[in-house]
Amino acid sequence: MTPFMSEDFLLKSETARVLYHEHAAKMPIIDYHCHINPMEIYTDKRYDTITEVWLGGDHYKWRAMRSCGVPEKYITGDASPAEKFQKWAETIPQLLGNPLYHWTHLELQRYFGITEPLNGKNAMEIYDKCNALLHEPDMSVRGIIRKSGVKLICTTDDPVDDLKAHELLAADPTAPAVVLPAFRPDKAMRADKPTFPAYVAQMEKVVGYEIRTVADMRRALCDRIAYFAVHGCRVADRALDYCFCVEADEAALDDIFARAKAGKGITWDEQLAYHTALLIAVGKECAARGWVNQLHFGCLRDNSAKMFARLGPDTGFDSMNDISNAAGLAKLLSKLEEAGGLGKTILYSLNPSDNGVVGSIIGGFQTDGGNLQQGSAWWFNDHKPGMEAQMTSLMSLGAIGRFNGMLTDSRSFLSYTRHEYFRRILCNLIGTMVEDGEYPADMETLGRMVEDISYNNTAHYFHFDELIH
Repeated sequence: MTPFMSEDFLLKSETARVLYHEHAAKMPIIDYHCHINPMEIYTDKRYDTITEVWLGGDHYKWRAMRSCGVPEKYITGDASPAEKFQKWAETIPQLLGNPLYHWTHLELQRYFGITEPLNGKNAMEIYDKCNALLHEPDMSVRGIIRKSGVKLICTTDDPVDDLKAHELLAADPTAPAVVLPAFRPDKAMRADKPTFPAYVAQMEKVVGYEIRTVADMRRALCDRIAYFAVHGCRVADRALDYCFCVEADEAALDDIFARAKAGKGITWDEQLAYHTALLIAVGKECAARGWVNQLHFGCLRDNSAKMFARLGPDTGFDSMNDISNAAGLAKLLSKLEEAGGLGKTILYSLNPSDNGVVGSIIGGFQTDGGNLQQGSAWWFNDHKPGMEAQMTSLMSLGAIGRFNGMLTDSRSFLSYTRHEYFRRILCNLIGTMVEDGEYPADMETLGRMVEDISYNNTAHYFHFDELIH
């Protein structure tokens, strides 16, 4: 019997073990998409309890606890930190096959030296041990980043953000890693939302002029892109429910914008037309600057109206969207290409059935240096079978050797072990193919490929290698 989560965890062949231990494991981390708070890095935040760092804001864990019948009091409610941790510990043994089971124990091993499986019986013992270790000098946020081997982090930032934390970190010679903003203009593009008029007013205050037309909004976004560029930004990120490309003339777009700004409401088709116009405008500006565009799509958000009203967004009530993305994605990429806005672009679908769609469509636009990438298995897919499926599809339809590898997409500073999880799965997948005679045992080539996927490709693709020393 294979020991539980030993040093050869997930590595089922000698080839896989060599690739991981001699190549993947030694590579640093670039976390080019996450949702952590940069000010917590600057202030070197410390956590009082493991509950705060583990369960605060982690809707992955919240969903699992709800699935196990845990009352909301112990998830987002007013239960004590110890009570919430106890309920999480009682949930863990029921998560066979869920990546949360592996992530939890990787974090316990790597950061706290705890190798025993967490359960309801030992919860308080582990709780006390973790809390004590969190007060050690090297377990502040900066200490965790250094301990994890992280060289560069891209946070997620709204166009109206002042980026003060990024200014402070850039001027701090003791910063634990390079920390850069990523431009996320979703709120400017969702004219259908009831919050849109207030957001436009906020944008007007930031840019210092009135936004009366779509041309004004394009100008405002470009001005904010310029501001972000001064602060080191090299990445833009957009979230789409699904892929679309709906065109309208400028007069129609201005009418849509005027009604949305006045809070009068617009149709869904009008929203798609407005959204398309800004996707193309931002794409052009980013391509001109050599930025990387990330498009995340295929999510059906806030499915429970009751819980959205109670807890708000990003609290564990989203799902995969099963609307076909093929035609909309192909048309959007084509329009971006015609407009000069199809630079370096990474595409992520939340629906795994889109793996082949994304891989095959990307292949039709690799006409200028191979700029397009399929993103790593994302959100509901960043588990072992999901990662294997995404990488196997990429192997079949593209070039796995050019893959940018893993990101955390996380709100937790302990989530860097997800890179280890990914690298083990990658090495095992490649190792199995070698052992099965599908690829020669050319360890020099394979070792270099694993190192590239783990780190080097990302450093080069984003031009981060210019910043990391």
